[in-house]
Amino acid sequence: MSDKTNQQTDFPIADGGPRVRAVPDGDNLERLMCPDCGFVNYENPKIVVGTVASWGDEILLCRRNIAPRRGYWTIPAGYMELNETVEDGARREAMEEANAAIDLQAVLAIYNIPRISQVQIIYKGRLATPDYSPGPESQEVALFAWDEIPWDDLAFPSVHWALNHFREVRARDAFPPFSNPAGDDGSYPE
Repeated sequence: MSDKTNQQTDFPIADGGPRVRAVPDGDNLERLMCPDCGFVNYENPKIVVGTVASWGDEILLCRRNIAPRRGYWTIPAGYMELNETVEDGARREAMEEANAAIDLQAVLAIYNIPRISQVQIIYKGRLATPDYSPGPESQEVALFAWDEIPWDDLAFPSVHWALNHFREVRARDAFPPFSNPAGDDGSYPE
């Protein structure tokens, strides 16, 4: 094993690195391992954080300027960064995608999307001010009344879920978080 370590992770840097799939001792799943030093490269789900943010009776949506689903509407959401809290991630995503400051109220939902190895933590929130504009990941940003939401142009199944769950608890401050609708894993219809 090398005396060098990766500065970001403090993991040893082996000469060949993780390149063999095997089941580590004490585990039951095949993992990518380094045969030289035994380092195990665990691959874990990605965490997405976001917010259904309202201003009065309207909901903030962003038209995506990036893949996947470029040109479709979504709530401000994205992957958490290292060393970031869930709350800070949700606020950062609203700022990055909509130049919007938001006040988080409560966890609205925790969705499991196993087909793409994601866990999505979505908040119920409010815009702190009515100021917003497209960030680099958005083509446009707008507030929508419920009956104006572009339902056929929403980017992902979980956006549908979050908007409908938000509507159920819009007037409430306390509620248990929602999860996937029964039997729905977030797969697109065939």
